[in-house]
Amino acid sequence: MVRAVEQFSVSRGANSRVMLEEQPSREQLLLEIERLRQQVEDLKEEKADLEILLETTAEHSDTVETELRYRALEAVREGENKLAQFLEAIPIGVVVLDSQGTPYYVNRAGKQLFGQGVLPLNNVNDLSESYQIYIAGTDTIYSSENLPIVRALRGESATADDMEIHQPDKKIPLETWGTPIFDDSGKVAFAIAVFQDVTERKQAEAERHKFINKLFELNQNLEKSLDAESELTDAYGRFVPHQFLNLLGYESIIDVNLGDQVQQEMSVLFADIRDFTTLSETMTPQQNFNFINAYLSRMEPAITSNNGFIDKYIGDAIMALFSDCADDAVKAGIAMLNILTDYNEHRQSVGYIPIQIGVGINSGSLMLGTVGGKSRMDSTVISDAVNLASRIEGLTKDYGVPLLISQQTLERLRNPADYAIRIVDKVQVKGKSKYVIVYEVFDADPAETRLAKLANLPIYTEAMLLCDRKEFREAGKLFEECLRTNPSDPVARIYLKRCRDWRSLLKGI
Repeated sequence: MVRAVEQFSVSRGANSRVMLEEQPSREQLLLEIERLRQQVEDLKEEKADLEILLETTAEHSDTVETELRYRALEAVREGENKLAQFLEAIPIGVVVLDSQGTPYYVNRAGKQLFGQGVLPLNNVNDLSESYQIYIAGTDTIYSSENLPIVRALRGESATADDMEIHQPDKKIPLETWGTPIFDDSGKVAFAIAVFQDVTERKQAEAERHKFINKLFELNQNLEKSLDAESELTDAYGRFVPHQFLNLLGYESIIDVNLGDQVQQEMSVLFADIRDFTTLSETMTPQQNFNFINAYLSRMEPAITSNNGFIDKYIGDAIMALFSDCADDAVKAGIAMLNILTDYNEHRQSVGYIPIQIGVGINSGSLMLGTVGGKSRMDSTVISDAVNLASRIEGLTKDYGVPLLISQQTLERLRNPADYAIRIVDKVQVKGKSKYVIVYEVFDADPAETRLAKLANLPIYTEAMLLCDRKEFREAGKLFEECLRTNPSDPVARIYLKRCRDWRSLLKGI
């Protein structure tokens, strides 16, 4: 008996020190309470055994009876004291109800939480009102039947984290666990509830939510700023192409500096409306703007869909650049002429005259960069290749064809046989000392005209070779043959006239 008491004392003392040094978990606390309760029960059984022993030995010695009874009572009293010391020492409120729901015990931490000791209750349903237990964040009394300790009286283990104690000067949020203690017959003997003040945790959660909301607000503002920057970049992109910035190595117009430049191998496309001055004189300024915008808005997709971008509009003229390959530029020119065919049908359907355009393409090394001053600068492309592309576009008027390309562009095509191409002339354009060979791309011609040019291509090519050898008589005959099958061929007609003129000139000499 003495050994049991000593073991109980040592065990309780050690455990009490542990519990005082660190805040126990709910499971640790309940296990500790259960162990203490079990040891108290064991001590009570030992006391009963001793009393029985006393009865059987009473006739032998009054001294023995007194000693044993004293020891038993001391053991029980010491166990109860240890349990009380432990419950008083832990920083978590503990409330015990007996099987009838009558408050049996409240430790010191519990009294601090509830602001009072054990109150006499007429009914367990008065618990919430008597101890001022409310639903967290409200002024609504917590339903007593839902309290974990009341549920423990019904034999349930329950938890709750939605309650708070209202004291005169503050409100204390609580997390609560309720556990039933059963007797040997399986009936509820006690209900134990543990109340933990979670004020600091709630404050931390509130701070966390506040931080999250602030972060969300910052993210929203950042998204708005990014959207605004994107809109601004898109707006600038309508004046300075994004592709131009990318070629300079920038993502935003803000990064561009005056004098930035880069050298690139590119194809340049010029397109211009034929006789636009005469056409514009028949329209008001407003009609001119409407017409120009209607035309340009139709031409732009033909360029962008073929990996090009418009460097600038020059009145009714378009200057476009293609950095990937010459095929993109040629395909864009063909697409523009096909779109023009549809546009002219629309114009004629509403009573407007059709229009014609000329497209010239050249390829070579270019310098892209920015020019101007501190207050006003512009993007530009500088190169002989650019000037030649413009001159070639002008030649389309002289030869009566819509699309001409240079020898440099032809040489850069991946497979020239993919296109309907024929040589047109070797010319010396303004500002160039060397002759330039130009070719017609007639894929966009009306089907009948295109087929006729293709059928005549061997004869036409032979005639051009004869012209180059100055055999004008034979060349003229071949051009006449071309015109018999395709009378609308302007290039064949030009060369027939040249052959006759050259022959006359040679006879005169």
